[in-house]
Amino acid sequence: KLIKEKTAQLVNYYKKTVNSSTEAENKIKKDIESKYDISFDYFIADFSDLGQVRNAATKIIEKYKKIDVLINSAGLHSTKKYYNKDGYELVFTVNHLATYLFTKLLIPTLIASNPSRIIQVNSEGHRFNGLKIDDLGFKKRLYTGLKSYGQSKTAQLFTVWQLAKELESTGVTINAMHPGGVRTNIGNNNGKLYRWFLHHVTWHFLKDPSISGDALYYLAASKELDKVTGKFFNLTIEEMPAKHALNRDNQAKIIEISNKMTGLD
Repeated sequence: KLIKEKTAQLVNYYKKTVNSSTEAENKIKKDIESKYDISFDYFIADFSDLGQVRNAATKIIEKYKKIDVLINSAGLHSTKKYYNKDGYELVFTVNHLATYLFTKLLIPTLIASNPSRIIQVNSEGHRFNGLKIDDLGFKKRLYTGLKSYGQSKTAQLFTVWQLAKELESTGVTINAMHPGGVRTNIGNNNGKLYRWFLHHVTWHFLKDPSISGDALYYLAASKELDKVTGKFFNLTIEEMPAKHALNRDNQAKIIEISNKMTGLD
């Protein structure tokens, strides 16, 4: 119960993006440790940069020989189209490629630590849009924030199904979760009108982030889910994903493409 409460509290408390000086980062760390009587380490990586993702994974592997739970929650929604330094569409990179790369690099440690769990914080937003294998970068079609977000989350679900199959009999499970409509800073990178609408209209209908914290704790620790893998949850309720997220042909193609784009092939 105590861990559950602290998980929910941390999700609610740690809304800042740690992007300033080391002194500021250490202050936030000390504040959280003092406030919630815990101890933790942090590793910073810009998930739009796959090199930084690799470096962070390497540091974690070097420091920790055991990982009980991996929760991937980095996310981006952008109303404008951008590309990273590798030429990859930014939302696809942050929401899918970086998470996939990070997970694959940590899998050997997770297997050695079994039983262990992987939770991909996905979204009901995957229902907004499928994906186009021949135009993942939106160079041949109209870009919208909903299309790019839906595409990235669909691709992420494909990796959940694939990894669930690959990890059979290893003691490692992987599931996806929609965190609910809660108050977070996702989307604050967009324009003034978007931010105004988010904070003055949508915000009033969103719920406290502790709801997501409770659900994450359940998926990470509940004995009921010891053998459950390859599923999609809306908070703690298992749901069927969109039909396009179950397309096995596209799944195989996305895995192949993702391995090439991340240098895993």
